[in-house]
Amino acid sequence: MTTGETSGRIEARFAALREEGRAAFVPFIMASDPDTATSLEILKGLPAAGADIIELGVMYSDPMADGPAIQAAGLRAKAGGARVSNTLNMVRTFREGDADTPIILMGYYNPIYIYGVERFLADAREAGVDGLIVVDLPPEEDTELCLPALEAGMHFIRLATPTTDDARLPAVLANTSGFVYYVAVAGITGTKSAETDSIHSAVMRLQRHTDLPVAVGFGIKTPEQAGAVAEVADAAVVGSAIVQTIADNLDGDGKATPDLVEKVLSFAAALAKGVHAARRQAAE
Repeated sequence: MTTGETSGRIEARFAALREEGRAAFVPFIMASDPDTATSLEILKGLPAAGADIIELGVMYSDPMADGPAIQAAGLRAKAGGARVSNTLNMVRTFREGDADTPIILMGYYNPIYIYGVERFLADAREAGVDGLIVVDLPPEEDTELCLPALEAGMHFIRLATPTTDDARLPAVLANTSGFVYYVAVAGITGTKSAETDSIHSAVMRLQRHTDLPVAVGFGIKTPEQAGAVAEVADAAVVGSAIVQTIADNLDGDGKATPDLVEKVLSFAAALAKGVHAARRQAAE
């Protein structure tokens, strides 16, 4: 559900993808990893690499759902100057050259709470943010951020997991908007691989309960895995594997090597190709 007037970018993107008969590729990067300038260069290059929607991580010192790769990215981002205000400035700069690609901020409630909810929602909307994924706010806490976000015209995207049963699902979906994010593996990011059969049944179950698009993330590491997810889901989300590519292209001092951005975007393009070709290949 939505109550305020959204930017419409997420709705427009999924509508266009339905017309094209394909799923969305959704990459995740941590804002300011390994530094703000490099991170912004990656962010700007992702749409041309095939990103349909972008998840931009908001650094938090005590993440509960992030595996080793994204935890390390958060530490690098902190050293690289990550702040909520800095992350919003990255989105503003991105919007100067791209008015269409939806951007979702993904993180935890504490930095938003410290920034101030009302101020954050106003600044995020003005910067060009389209939605939020806040990992540690369950439906019972919707008054904290979810409902104010919806009133402000910001999508609030909820996580469903393998342990979200049919009794719990209505509460999870009640105020969800934009799309539903299905966590394909139990546990933290980047430590297990997603199993296609279980994803298929989970997506079908979610689609019986909601008309919202279903995105699948956690445990997708290769173009082949991303393509397999894209055959059944509306979007495939890849985070840890992209973040690890950043880590693999740092020098001995933890600084970006000259070809880091090129290598990250090349990997993103391979993932996008896997996603975008999946349904066509399945039909052949």
